[in-house]
This record gives sequence, structure tokens and C-alpha cells, in this order.
Amino acid sequence: MTTRARTAHTADLDAAELRAVRALLDAAFDGDFGEDDWDHGLGGIHALVHDGSGLAAHGAVVMRRVRHRGRWLRTGYVENVAVRADARRTGLGGLVMAELERVVDRAYDLGALSASDDGARLYTSRGWEPWPGRVHALSPRDGIVRLPDEEGGTYVRTALAGSLDPGQELVFDWRDGDVL
Repeated sequence: MTTRARTAHTADLDAAELRAVRALLDAAFDGDFGEDDWDHGLGGIHALVHDGSGLAAHGAVVMRRVRHRGRWLRTGYVENVAVRADARRTGLGGLVMAELERVVDRAYDLGALSASDDGARLYTSRGWEPWPGRVHALSPRDGIVRLPDEEGGTYVRTALAGSLDPGQELVFDWRDGDVL
């Protein structure tokens, strides 16, 4: 049996599929996955991989805006990537990422994500690069605020790589919960 990823917009996932995605994410993140984290992965394109036991892997790409060198870039932001514990290290994370990268590469100026230490290995093996510069967000109350804890854990993918200047910050749009 060939394993394939299916892509679908949030609007095309039924309630049972959304419950399965949420259950996978809750389990994969050991209870450290809240309502804001869930909300961050909705409204975009999902990549889902099923096996004989059900949903085995998931990831999503949602649109965000990131300012760099005075220009707001349409950014495909990768969210909610997880593989069921018994299916890890079998290539399913790469399968999910291949689908998300296809969307990012064809529909956005920039791809971005925030990676854990464990997740970083997957992303760097696929050509995502850690952003070496400063990371900020545009706060609705305080204006542009630096996010030093996100520096080193923010990764980018772009055809514009030559035009990105690490001496200039990335300024992400604001959202509730973890900004990145």
C-alpha cells in the first residue's frame, strides 16, 4: 500500500476529521497544545496522512504577513505538524512537509515556521534555514516588539533567499497565544 498525503482546506474537513486532527495534536504535544495553538492551524491548507489505524500525520500552512526591509510578504506559515507516536521515523513527517512546501513554494513569497529542537532536524533536512537575524511582531498595543525567545527557532524557506537580509528584522503579524 502506498502512503499518500491528502490536502484540503479547513472548510473541506468535516467535524470528524477535525476531531481526529485535534486528538492527534493533543497526543503528540503531550497535553501542551491549547486552544490558541489549535486556532493557529485553522483557515489554511492541511496535509493529512492516514494508515490502517487512522490519522497518522498532519500539518497545516496558513497565511500570515511578515515585514522585511519595508515590504509586507505574503507568508505561508507552517503549523500543527505532528506524527502519531507509533508512526514516527517512518517518513510521514517528510510526506506532510512535501505537501505543505508545495503550497508554500507556489502560493507565497516566504515560508516560515517555529521549530522545536526535535522538529528542527526534519525542517533543516528539507532545506528550511534558521533565520539568523532578529525576530519581532507588530503588537496591537505596544507597536513593534522584539521576540528574543523566537530567535534561533524561527525557520524560513523562500525563493527570495538572496533578497532577505539577516541584518534586517522579520516583523510578524500579531496573533493571540504564542505569536510564533
